[in-house]
Amino acid sequence: MRRAIQAVVVLAGLSLAAPPAGAQGGAAQGGNAIYVNDTPFTEQHVRALQTRLGVPNAAPLPPGRYWYDDASGLWGLMGGPALGQILPGLELGGRLRADASGGFTTVFVNGRALHPLEVQYLHQLFGVVYPGRYWLNWQGIGGYEGGPPLFDLRAAAAGGASGGYGGYTARTPFGGLGGDGNCSYYLHPDGPSVMNC
Repeated sequence: MRRAIQAVVVLAGLSLAAPPAGAQGGAAQGGNAIYVNDTPFTEQHVRALQTRLGVPNAAPLPPGRYWYDDASGLWGLMGGPALGQILPGLELGGRLRADASGGFTTVFVNGRALHPLEVQYLHQLFGVVYPGRYWLNWQGIGGYEGGPPLFDLRAAAAGGASGGYGGYTARTPFGGLGGDGNCSYYLHPDGPSVMNC
C-alpha cells in the first residue's frame, strides 16, 4: 500500500505520518478539532502524550478524525485504511469501532473491519485472505481471535508478494502452514488445503 505523505511527526522513534491535505476524514467542524476513536483529543492531551513519549517539540497533529488500534499501534483517518503505526497501548480516545475503516469487508483485525485496500495488500502478501476475526500485535504477528500465532506480516512484507522469505513450517490447532520461499500452503485439519505459488 503506497501512499503520499506530506508530513511526519516522530513519536518515540516511530513515525506518525500526517494525512495529505483534503484527505478523507479531514478536519472536523470548527476546522481545528482532533478526534481519536470519536473522542475529542485536546491540545492538553497532545502535550501530555508528547511529554510522556519524550518528544515535547514534535510537530502538531493535523486536525481531523482518526482511528487508533491500541493493540497493534496502527492508526488512520476515520473511514480509511491504516496510514501508519505508533506505539501500542497508548490512552488515545475511546474504543475502536468495528466500522472505523468503513466497515465494508468481512476481515476483522482487533475488532476493526479492514478497509478494502488493506485486504488487497494482504492478498498481495499471502495470495488468499479468508473472512474472519483475527488478532494482530504491534510486531505484526497475528492469528485467529483466541488462537495461537499463525502469520507474521513483517516477515511476509520483507519477502515481497512473491515470497522469498525462506522456508518454514508450523503446526497449529487451526491446521498446518508452510512454504519454501516461493510457494506457501495451508492445510486445514478437516482436509481442505490451499497452495499459493
